[in-house]
Amino acid sequence: MRRFLIDTDTASDDAVALMMAFSATDVSVEAITIVAGNVGVEQASVNARFIAETCGVSVPVHAGCDRPWLRAVAPADWYHGKDGMGDQGYPIPQTELASQHAVDALLTLSYTLAGELELVTLGPLTNIATALAIDPTLATRIKHCWVMGGAACTHGNVTPAAEYNFWCDPEAAERVFSSGMTLTMIGWEHSCDAATLDAEERRHILALGTERARIAIDSNATALQAAQELQAQSGLALADPVAMAVALDPSIATDIGEHAVQILCGDETVRGQSLVDKLGTSGRNANAHVVFAIDAPRWKALLRESLA
Repeated sequence: MRRFLIDTDTASDDAVALMMAFSATDVSVEAITIVAGNVGVEQASVNARFIAETCGVSVPVHAGCDRPWLRAVAPADWYHGKDGMGDQGYPIPQTELASQHAVDALLTLSYTLAGELELVTLGPLTNIATALAIDPTLATRIKHCWVMGGAACTHGNVTPAAEYNFWCDPEAAERVFSSGMTLTMIGWEHSCDAATLDAEERRHILALGTERARIAIDSNATALQAAQELQAQSGLALADPVAMAVALDPSIATDIGEHAVQILCGDETVRGQSLVDKLGTSGRNANAHVVFAIDAPRWKALLRESLA
């Protein structure tokens, strides 16, 4: 049984990723840690607990860092809706928030499950970087860290250079990538083009007839509109579920390399850019596995299986 800690700024695509993890028979989700990003920590914790209850899963949800290290809070309500879940009016969960801070929960679990715990990060890396700042040896106890973030050798989705998670807190992202932790970067670009869900594919998911399937499509209504109008996507792009698919089944990544990755922390021109040294010209040592291509039909098949 694999042991996951999922760090998330739970909005509509994070919600789908959580449902995928909960449905995996070989994964135990030990904790969910909440970070500010798509929405604030309070709303993200509500969304995470709602999804856990919907899936019938009992898992502690820990609130974490409510702002980036050095940057202003920059929610993505323009993409996910005011509540992060497409403003569908979902019920308030009955489960209580765990009392332990997310950073403390991560550090505690890293000792309890040393060498077993895998991190799946779906939001800005503030919680992980803060834990590393407190205890740099954390990096040696994590089996693997699957990072949804960045854009490998391509354009970003909030600026020409940067993907949203890294742009939100570039200093935290750079701290994690320089920590020595074994990690894989799955950039937002893998949710684009052939990986998007077109109208027929969305209908097929709804036809599964499960509550999970309905939530997956309905909660992403504003995300679909934003993806089509602001990012010229042909369908629904689900970056976090694509990253979760790779974490659950690494063979879905069909082109992956080990490279030096630097997260730039400069002005708005380069803020949050994930600079991947694919040709090895920088002289820097490789610090990350980087996904360059995925098997889109297989990711979609795993998504349908998870929602059924």
